[in-house]
Amino acid sequence: MDILEKVYEKSDAVVSRRVGDEFILVPIKQSVGDLDSLYTLNETGARIWEWIDGKTKVGKIKEKLIETFDVGSDAAERDLIGHLEQLAAIGVILER
Repeated sequence: MDILEKVYEKSDAVVSRRVGDEFILVPIKQSVGDLDSLYTLNETGARIWEWIDGKTKVGKIKEKLIETFDVGSDAAERDLIGHLEQLAAIGVILER
C-alpha cells in the first residue's frame, strides 16, 4: 500500500500535553525504566500529532503541511514520512 493512503492513530500507551507550540509525549509502559522517556514535538511535529486521528490519510496530512507551512510537496512528503516512522518506532502511533 502507498504510504499516502495509510491512516495512523495515536496509541493508548501515550499521553500528550500541549505546551506553547510544542507537544510533550509521555509513553505509559509497564517497566519503570521506560518511564524515563519523554518526547518533545516542535511546532511542525505538534501539528502532525494533532492531525493524526485514526481517520485522516497521510496524503491529506501532507496537503495540510504544504498549506500550513508553505513547503514544497517533495520536502513535505519526505519530512512527514520520516516523522511518522519515528513516531511508530517509539510506539506512540499505530497504523490502522
